[in-house]
Amino acid sequence: MIRAFPLTALALLALSASGCTQFPELDAQITPELENADFAELRPVEPLLAEATAGRVDTDATEAAMLARIARLRARAAQLQRTVLTGPEKQRLARGLT
Repeated sequence: MIRAFPLTALALLALSASGCTQFPELDAQITPELENADFAELRPVEPLLAEATAGRVDTDATEAAMLARIARLRARAAQLQRTVLTGPEKQRLARGLT
């Protein structure tokens, strides 16, 4: 327990020192215009939320459209599975193959 304390303190000291590192290549990216620019305008959150929700997908309409498409595809699949030959045509074909 006593040995763990110095190791923990050393680890915390190393982490805090690395968190204070300066990044000159990032600091050099700020132009004087940006440095002296005004702060962004504060706006009420309610209109922003209304704009954000206005562009959302209508789940009820999407579900209805998907269910209609599923029904059309199933009807088409059923139509493709039907036979095109009548009973007598099938018998005539069977006689010709044997």
